[in-house]
Amino acid sequence: MNNLPKIGIPVIIIAIALIIFIAKSTVTIGSGEAGVLYRTLSGGVVTDEPPLSEGFHLVAPWNKVFVYEVRQQSVSEKMQVLSSNGLEIKLDASAWFQPMYEKLGLLHKEKGEDYVTRVLQPAIRSAARSVVGRYTPEQLYSSKRDAIQEEIYTETKKIIDDQYVQLNEVLIRDVTLPATIKDAIERKLRQEQESLEYEFRLEKAQKEAEKQRIEAQGKADANTILSASLTDKILKDKGIEATMKLSESSNAKVIVIGSGDSGLPIILGDQ
Repeated sequence: MNNLPKIGIPVIIIAIALIIFIAKSTVTIGSGEAGVLYRTLSGGVVTDEPPLSEGFHLVAPWNKVFVYEVRQQSVSEKMQVLSSNGLEIKLDASAWFQPMYEKLGLLHKEKGEDYVTRVLQPAIRSAARSVVGRYTPEQLYSSKRDAIQEEIYTETKKIIDDQYVQLNEVLIRDVTLPATIKDAIERKLRQEQESLEYEFRLEKAQKEAEKQRIEAQGKADANTILSASLTDKILKDKGIEATMKLSESSNAKVIVIGSGDSGLPIILGDQ
């Protein structure tokens, strides 16, 4: 009985050591994450094998695992850049990105866990300055917003393509101009709009006037043709035809043959 405590203490120590060993040897990779293995005693960062995927892994306790989020992420950038004429423009942009899964070991080895601040953000700022410097404030404020967004995306992608980071999209959320420049642009846009409206009304009035002129000319031409075709004989025939129709009416009347102008009948009613 006296030997039991002496035997029990080493067993407890071994059990505790075993628990610690197992705890140090297990790694759980969460959803949307991947792990980069660092072998302390044999070569450091593992770059020639796929990263550790989601789930439970056994790792030697003297090794380390660096966990990265590999799903799409977002980073925002607020910058002050210069337009083509040297005016200061405030630009608010966002980028959607994610690390390249198969290159995660290289990303960790060459760029580190803070790769966003080391690689991505400087690339966005550089591309934005380059692109915005090609445009005037008027273009930035109005018609060129989509083109600028696409160009910043293209130039940023060129910079980071060999940096093990996948760029999915760049979004321009806001462009802020100096107040005086913004007011001047808005006044110019209003004046251009008013000018377009005036030109539209003027063109509409000209078309309406042309329409009325054509209709009047048509009526005049028709009257000229009709006058030229109405001879005295035709008028007499039409008058006789109308007299015959009226004579057939049941209303009381008196017809005096040959008593009107040009020999046409005169029709007298019962009045």
